[in-house]
Amino acid sequence: MKIEYRDLCIRNAEARDCEQLAAWWNDGAVMDHAGFPLGLGTTAAVVRGEIADDSDDTRRRLIIELAGAPIGEMSYSNLGGGTAELGIKICDFTKQERGLGRAALSMLISALFARGYTRIILDTNLKNLRAQHVYELLGFKKLRINKDSWTNQLGELQSSVDYELTPENFVNYAKD
Repeated sequence: MKIEYRDLCIRNAEARDCEQLAAWWNDGAVMDHAGFPLGLGTTAAVVRGEIADDSDDTRRRLIIELAGAPIGEMSYSNLGGGTAELGIKICDFTKQERGLGRAALSMLISALFARGYTRIILDTNLKNLRAQHVYELLGFKKLRINKDSWTNQLGELQSSVDYELTPENFVNYAKD
């Protein structure tokens, strides 16, 4: 997959991205919202093995580039029945709060709906108000709040919010 809009590009993660992905995934500041404030403790070799198994039909890890430089990552998983589950991280903190996540999500969601998906789901930490705001701007509907439903690396109870998006509710921020 390769999707371009203005200076943004979303492309399949490749072997050349494994060092960067491992660095992001090992950074507790980047991974805190996902429950890993100490990072994942992974290696580029492990990441390489994971992305080698990716396919458009099952799961795909993606790199977000701005003007050719990697700034973050996305993923989608085919859950069957026309449903895809998404994840996104703008890992370069200097690129946050600029509308890039909203545009990148719009790009990927448009592509997935064009491929026949009819429902997109995702979840986020209840504390991640910025992400919730972006998802709701895109038309995602809040399905439920899962209070104290999981524990992070430090043993702290966390809550999450589940969201759903269908084509009729989608607000695309990546079109001219």
